[in-house]
Formats: sequence, C-alpha cells, structure tokens
Amino acid sequence: MNTDLFDKAAKFAIDAHAGTPRKGKGYPYILHPMEATCIVATLTDDPEMLAAAMLHDTVEDTDVTIEQIRQEFGERVASLVQIDTSQLPHDAPWRDRKQAQADIIATASLDSKIVAFGDKYSNLYNIVTDYHKIGDDLWQRFSAPNGKEDIVWYYTILADALKDLAGTAAYDEYLELLKELSEK
Repeated sequence: MNTDLFDKAAKFAIDAHAGTPRKGKGYPYILHPMEATCIVATLTDDPEMLAAAMLHDTVEDTDVTIEQIRQEFGERVASLVQIDTSQLPHDAPWRDRKQAQADIIATASLDSKIVAFGDKYSNLYNIVTDYHKIGDDLWQRFSAPNGKEDIVWYYTILADALKDLAGTAAYDEYLELLKELSEK
C-alpha cells in the first residue's frame, strides 16, 4: 500500500491542529482525528478515505479552507471532508445544526458515511468514557441546550443516517455505546 497521500494528510492535520487541546480532555486535539482514522481503517484501506478521516476536522475547527484541502489532496478527499463539516453557522440553533448534519450524512455516498462514521464513533466513545469518569458534569462541556437528552438524540439520528454500515462490527459497537449512554 502506498501511504504517501495519508502521510501528507497526517502531517497537514498535525500542523493545522498544532497547539490545540481536545475540549475537556487535556490532550492534543490531533488524537481525535487519529482515532477516527483508526476506526475508518477497520472498514476500508482506501488511501483517500483514510486521508479524509485524518483531515475531517481541519475545515471546521482550524483556519484551513475546503479549497485548501481540494488543492492539496484532490476533489474526492475534499468532498469526503465536506460531508463531515457542519453546513450551518455555529450560531444556528444546536438541534438545527445537528439535524442538518445528519440529513446530509443520510443522503451521502457510502464512502462519505464511512469517513463521517469514524468521527461520530470516536466522539461517542469519548462521551461514554468521560461519562463514566465525571458523570453528569460532562454535559456542561457541550453547547446542547438539553444536555444528555440532546446528545442521545443526536447520536440516535446519526445511527439511522449511518445504517448502511449495519452488520459491521464497528456499527454494532456504536449501537452498544449508544445504548449504554441512553441507559445512564
């Protein structure tokens, strides 16, 4: 396997996220894209999809533009990153932003769903893990107005949007994490 594209994406993402901590975690932000990429790698070895998974938060959370991604990594990688990037402004109501994102994912290509899934699975895993550590104080970390109720709602609609991945071990694990969070 030629890893040149992925290696370039990893370096690009590391530079883009340099100095940024993961919200509420106290470790470098880049660990999240790395984790999301590892999840995607359980579903595909496609170099462009792995590169997109590594880059998935660069447009949403750094000064990088989608045009820079397109120029550096090509149209397909840019399209895969774009699907997992919020399309509504950050000041739009929380549920509206999350519903719009789930709607886009639901109608996306399978490849785009796989990239988005890596991100969403990583986030859900971290939410469940952090809930075990700090309990209900966790919900203060989010801008979701109804805390846990909104977070469970969001990851539930994402499960439906990502149902094309049903039958994979990763999707089954996602559903188990969602069930665990719902029952807390």
